[in-house]
Amino acid sequence: MSETAAPGTTVPVTAASASAGAVVAESATARGRRARIALRGLQVLLALFYAIPSALPKLIAHPSAAESFEKLGWGSAGMYTIGVLELAGAVALLIPVLQSVAAVALSALMVGAFVVQVAVFDGQYAATPLILIVPLALIAWARRGHNADLMRLLRRRA
Repeated sequence: MSETAAPGTTVPVTAASASAGAVVAESATARGRRARIALRGLQVLLALFYAIPSALPKLIAHPSAAESFEKLGWGSAGMYTIGVLELAGAVALLIPVLQSVAAVALSALMVGAFVVQVAVFDGQYAATPLILIVPLALIAWARRGHNADLMRLLRRRA
C-alpha cells in the first residue's frame, strides 16, 4: 500500500502512519532496515563466538584453557570467572536493553585480554582482542539509545 506524495513519487504507508497522517521515518527505508539486520547478525555472530569457542572451553575446564590460566597464575577460579563473564556478555548481546552495556563490558574484557596476551604470552594472539573491539564498539555506539531504557528500568525498580 502506498500514498502519492508528489507526481511520480510514492511514499510507503503503514496502517499506524496512515491513521496518524504521519510521514514514514527515514529509518524505515530499505537501507536502514538492511543496516539493522546486519547489526543484529553481527551481534548474533559475536554472541555465538563468545559463548561457544571462547567461554565454553573455560567453563568445561578444557586442558588448553586450564593450561593458559595456570601459566597466568590465575588457576581454575580465574578461568571460570572469565568464562562466566564471557557467557554473560554473549547472552546480554542478545537482550535489547543490555546490548550496548554488554558490548562495552566485553570491550573492557578484550582490553584486559590484549594486555595479558602482550605481557604474558609475548603477543602471540594479541591481535584477536583488538579485532573484536571494533565490532563491539560499533554495537555499543549503534545501540546506545537502549542505555536510557535500561536506566529507566533500574530507576523504576529502585
